[in-house]
Amino acid sequence: MRLVSRYIIKELILPFIYSLMVIVLMLFINFFLRAIDRFLGKGLNIFTILEYLFLNLAWILALAVPMAVLIATLMAFGRLSEDNEINAMRASGIGFTSILRPALLFGLFVCLSLTYFNNYVLPEMNFYARLLQGDIHKKRPGLDIEPGHFINNLPDYSMIIRQDNDGLMEDVRIFSKENKEIQTSIYSKTGELKTLDDAIILMLYDGEIHELKLDDYSNYRRINFERHKIIIPADDLMLARRDTSNRSDREMTIPMMLDKQANYKQRSERVKERIGRSIKKVIGDSLVPPSLAAAESVMEDYRATVLNDTSLVPAEQRRKERRLKSLERQINNEYRLIHNYQKNQNKYWVEIHKKFSLPVACILFVLVGAPLGTLTRKGGFMMAISMGFGFFLVYYIFLIGGEEMADRNRVSPLIGMWTPNVILLVIGIYLTLNTVRERAPLQFRWPWQKTTAEDASIESS
Repeated sequence: MRLVSRYIIKELILPFIYSLMVIVLMLFINFFLRAIDRFLGKGLNIFTILEYLFLNLAWILALAVPMAVLIATLMAFGRLSEDNEINAMRASGIGFTSILRPALLFGLFVCLSLTYFNNYVLPEMNFYARLLQGDIHKKRPGLDIEPGHFINNLPDYSMIIRQDNDGLMEDVRIFSKENKEIQTSIYSKTGELKTLDDAIILMLYDGEIHELKLDDYSNYRRINFERHKIIIPADDLMLARRDTSNRSDREMTIPMMLDKQANYKQRSERVKERIGRSIKKVIGDSLVPPSLAAAESVMEDYRATVLNDTSLVPAEQRRKERRLKSLERQINNEYRLIHNYQKNQNKYWVEIHKKFSLPVACILFVLVGAPLGTLTRKGGFMMAISMGFGFFLVYYIFLIGGEEMADRNRVSPLIGMWTPNVILLVIGIYLTLNTVRERAPLQFRWPWQKTTAEDASIESS
């Protein structure tokens, strides 16, 4: 039995490596073609470009591994079935569950490896990839000028233009910054921007310069020009590598996200305490309503009580009504804040579940791929990749849909991230049981087959 297990695992390893390389290459080429415009005109060295591409390999690898497991399983079991090796094993007394066991162990090994990768390697590489992408984007900011938007990345200057006609800027306005002695404003009808290795050159045409001394407003100077050149040293425009502690959910490990959730929970509790104090101060009830609708119901009941209280003078009723309206505004803002905190908590729960649900899918893909490969009896790569992409596409659509619904608080993160796996589990169990019983999981009866069967019964009678 150990020999059979080693044989099956060996049959899985080579197709897995081959499939993984092909899938990673396809996804990487697609990413590279979309990202190539970020490098053009930036003057980056080859090592920075290679570093950026390497850091983005992490999420590509995390996405490719489950798909490679499915394709490798389809190829291995399809080849074994095509060469009648599975039939030979069954004839020698080895059941399909025993044949499936080493494949499941292989899927479990990949699952544990991918779980570690998703929790410790992927967040770090995503984090540094985002930082490097931001640094590349900020390098040579003149190439990213958008009409109607202030450009504040230029050292010592802020600039805005009205229109850009193929490099010729119209209605250029430049303002000096970080100068506490003289405020300079430059206006020109047109201008051009050129970049060198060590500087940025602004060529301005037909404009005027306004200078105002800040300690003496009577000291004002205006200069008209037909052509004016501004040379900006590029020392601050070279690629600067940042180090920041701000991370998104996809750049955090599980302990980091649990700390964030605890922080948001503490904030929610503090907000609820404020709500309780405010309600007790105005209404006299110290209970905190569980939702905004419940709070509005409590305030409406109090309003009705105030309006029906004949012992209160009109001035007192108006004073209580003003305090109640102020409380309504505060309660509305506070519950909106709690909702945002809960949404952020949900976002982290979704990412935590995702770090486990995608690796667990590797085991489930083995459970689906083994009987499917046995059924198709085809071990070719094209057949396996066609079926594998189809299955994985459906799975990924469900996964993205569940993630989106969980992020919007439509469903819980548990349901949103594990429903695709439950569907895979049901399909895998159904296919495996039918393969163990040696019957086709899907039986089609075509019209001509029915006619043939009826003719045969008539002839026998």
